[in-house]
Amino acid sequence: MTGRIDDVFRNRKKPAFIGFTVAGDPDRDTSVRIARALIDGGTDILELGVPFSDPVADGPVIQKADERALAAGITPAAIFDIVREVRIFSGVPIVFLTYYNIVYRFGIDRFYRHARDAGVDGILIADMPVEESDEVCEAAARYGIDPIFLVAQTTSDERIKTIAARARGYLYLVSVLGVTGVRESMDSGAIDLLKRVRRQTDLPLALGFGISNPAHAKTCAAAGANGIIVGSAIVELVERNLSRPDLMEEELKTFVARMKGAV
Repeated sequence: MTGRIDDVFRNRKKPAFIGFTVAGDPDRDTSVRIARALIDGGTDILELGVPFSDPVADGPVIQKADERALAAGITPAAIFDIVREVRIFSGVPIVFLTYYNIVYRFGIDRFYRHARDAGVDGILIADMPVEESDEVCEAAARYGIDPIFLVAQTTSDERIKTIAARARGYLYLVSVLGVTGVRESMDSGAIDLLKRVRRQTDLPLALGFGISNPAHAKTCAAAGANGIIVGSAIVELVERNLSRPDLMEEELKTFVARMKGAV
């Protein structure tokens, strides 16, 4: 039995567009509007960041979005409600990007059960090493949620094999050394990483971190990426239009359409 994420990648000719936004940024209602705009623009997989006070993998743009969401009183329970609201109007796959402390404090089994019930398809825990993922992977299997893992340029071939054996849905390839954030150019190491991981697995490979414009999207597509993940560029658009939600929605839809058109 395959899930919604598998369906996105099956027989695809062009990379899937994976759009990231922080759930609850700047507040619950606006964040649902943002999700709708991203989906209306053509987002194939919606990645929702679960706001956290110490997001070690994220740069300042997403850190500020986390702060706005937390200041608005967004909790894990509120995130599940946001997913339910999105599910009213869309069947697009939804992936959580979160941190282990959030899942552990909520209760691993309980977190995955609530995620399944809300309509989440995959969960990536950014700071969880694959060697410590037994309990999480068991919960993911129990509730039919794809466990998604990060692979960095510094990850050894042996470790890539271990990660690929546990992962489902797709692998999130970190295209730069460092944290999330908009960058001027694609790191050449990203393409090398893509080729290296492809030799180890048939799982779909999605490149993220630093991808922010159509030229980046073209480079990823030409290199054979199955997916392109864009986060900070989307969150910057949100931040620039906090007082103009209607304009924000239009700019988000236009941005996604431009990125998809580039590939």
